[in-house]
Amino acid sequence: MKILVPVKRVIDSNVKVRVLGDASGVDLTAVKMSMNPFDEISVEEALRLKEAGKAEEVVVVSIGPAKAEETLRTALAMGADRAILVETDDAVEPLAIAKILKGVADAEQPGLVITGKQAIDDDSNQTGQMLAALLGRPQATFASRIEIGEGSATVTREVDGGLQTIEIKLPAVVTTDLRLNEPRYASLPNIMKAKKKPLEKKVPADFGVDTTPRLKVLKTEEPSGRKAGVKVKSVAELVDKLKNEAGVL
Repeated sequence: MKILVPVKRVIDSNVKVRVLGDASGVDLTAVKMSMNPFDEISVEEALRLKEAGKAEEVVVVSIGPAKAEETLRTALAMGADRAILVETDDAVEPLAIAKILKGVADAEQPGLVITGKQAIDDDSNQTGQMLAALLGRPQATFASRIEIGEGSATVTREVDGGLQTIEIKLPAVVTTDLRLNEPRYASLPNIMKAKKKPLEKKVPADFGVDTTPRLKVLKTEEPSGRKAGVKVKSVAELVDKLKNEAGVL
């Protein structure tokens, strides 16, 4: 079985994001970029399935600017077998990403697509579900455990009420949650080897996809600072403050 893993280049999760002066977006000047954390988990899970003998090949794909090559090489250093870069400078939205991934999946014919449940830059949580719909394949979202059987996968997923275990037929699409695994660190020798590995390069037009944005960002602003908490002496005082000061009752 072949596993396809989409990965996205985003601002590093440890970096404090700054809004541009004109409020048109965030400042990416000299900002450290890295692989989306949920996608790191997806790569790790694909590698573990391969190591367990459940898959023969792990292919990673990224859609974005030329610098996304760094993200792909990180995945190669972790242990992925091949990498595909679909190069575009457009701000690609989830539907366009799903359409491109469908084109890649049609060409690669993976038995399983494992993608992060969302990217930490736009928090859309849409691509995996859209991809499953476009491919006409079963899906399991927010996976905290994946077990591959004969022609099927058993997925434990996190829901509001706790954990839900479902069985889906393969080929399928699975989106990963934080508690699925702890991604490995790439060793220095593997990082050096990954720099020499060839990348397959495509453009959205190869899949007949128009990446022109459908949405327009009107304004970007930082969240307001958190107010200091206060201690109350009684339940009555708490209720009074919630009702008369916070206005939530």
